[in-house]
Amino acid sequence: MSYNNGTFITFEGGEGSGKSTQLKKIAHWLDGQGIDYITTREPGGAPSAEIIRKLLVEGDTDRWQPITEILLHYSARAEHIAHTIGPSLEAGRWVLCDRFADSTLAYQGYGHDFDTQTIAQIHQATVGKLIPDLTLVLDIPVHTGLERAGNRNQGEDRYERMGVDFHDRVRAGFLELAAKNSNRCQVINAEQTMDKVFSDIRTIIEDKLGSRLS
Repeated sequence: MSYNNGTFITFEGGEGSGKSTQLKKIAHWLDGQGIDYITTREPGGAPSAEIIRKLLVEGDTDRWQPITEILLHYSARAEHIAHTIGPSLEAGRWVLCDRFADSTLAYQGYGHDFDTQTIAQIHQATVGKLIPDLTLVLDIPVHTGLERAGNRNQGEDRYERMGVDFHDRVRAGFLELAAKNSNRCQVINAEQTMDKVFSDIRTIIEDKLGSRLS
């Protein structure tokens, strides 16, 4: 399967950073550009992956061992790529994805202090050469993000209920990953107004992927 025909953008960040909201705003903007796109999410994004999602985002915070969480995330990701992301990219569509592999590194690697080299090996076996064209990391202080997330009250709050120290490590993980992958990742200040964040993201997409918008 060729992943080179389409455009793959991932939205990353901690709890309450506004990823999902900004993804929807960018999707609406792409509508105006006449771009053929899909929106999707992780964990989930395919029927079989959505079943796994419930196991990960609901229940007690200590429900799984870190390695179990990692394997569940990558099991869902394999289904997501096979049934949604891969075919869409092959067809030349833009794929806007709410979380992808950077979240596994940030949450399970940095957050749970699990060996990132082991995660990298699982990643290679599962994801292979698929790399986002652009990753937008929405950064927000942990307390602010958790306060925002607490107001959503959607029931899928297993990760939100993990300790502040955990979320501090997750935030640090995202920022370190962005610094190590600066050719792909762009960090956006998510404390700004919703419109300013959207404007910043739109400018980044125009700068990085403008030739694909025409």
